[in-house]
Amino acid sequence: MTSPPDPAPPQSGGPIQAGHVPDDLLQLAGRMADATGEICRRHFRQPLAIDSKADESPVTIADRTCEQALRRILAEERPDDSIIGEEFGASEGSSDLTWVLDPIDGTKQFISGKPLFGTLIACWRGHTPLLGVIDHPAMGERWLGALGRPTTLNGIPVHVAAGDEDLSRTIIHAGDPAMFSGEAQAAGFARLAGAVSAVVYGGDCYNYGLLASGHVLLCVDARLKPYDFAALVPVVTGAGGCITDWSGDPLTLASSGDVVAAAAALHGAALARLSAGRVVGNPA
Repeated sequence: MTSPPDPAPPQSGGPIQAGHVPDDLLQLAGRMADATGEICRRHFRQPLAIDSKADESPVTIADRTCEQALRRILAEERPDDSIIGEEFGASEGSSDLTWVLDPIDGTKQFISGKPLFGTLIACWRGHTPLLGVIDHPAMGERWLGALGRPTTLNGIPVHVAAGDEDLSRTIIHAGDPAMFSGEAQAAGFARLAGAVSAVVYGGDCYNYGLLASGHVLLCVDARLKPYDFAALVPVVTGAGGCITDWSGDPLTLASSGDVVAAAAALHGAALARLSAGRVVGNPA
């Protein structure tokens, strides 16, 4: 399967300026996704040994090999940058950039032979998300979001659906019902789930790519790690959507990981349910 084309960047590379992500970072992110896509496709639907991590979540050689490939590329091309990765933890750099890596988001999908797994690659400067990649190698779909540029799917700009705030006609897309087991998360999610037409579980990062393309209207997750949501932020916002924590505050790498994403009006309506009785921030 051929890799999705890199977008034709309108600007030249150089130092990061306000509202501008240099082309060389975008091209690097594309090469990183190409490398992991090749590894994922080589292992997908093949016999694999499945190990359990400390939190009892599954991990395979594909997860580890993908992250090792990403780290090798960064060591060669961006040796001064920091890295946060799901499989091999954090490494401190001397620059102000941090790469956040989830080599296979949706490992359960991957080991089950379902093509909805993806690789997440993000680059942040402090609390500012510069770029994010949601790459689905089994399906040949790659979303790229970058500060100051429209989000693209395989190089073509996409946008969230223009909708109203009527929750009663809306489907929630969420990763796993178990993530709402905490008292606060369970109460907030129950209020929202009682107002919508249905809740669909599964899909992981694919839900957010589909939201950016206007197919999914509302994504809600809880207790995600930075490597789960860091790439989603620029993809959703670059497509005209809102993505915040459940209080309406911007997501940062220190956020708790309670995430809600939608077009602006629907996002506000969802926040009102998730945070009933609390003063929420402004998602705009």
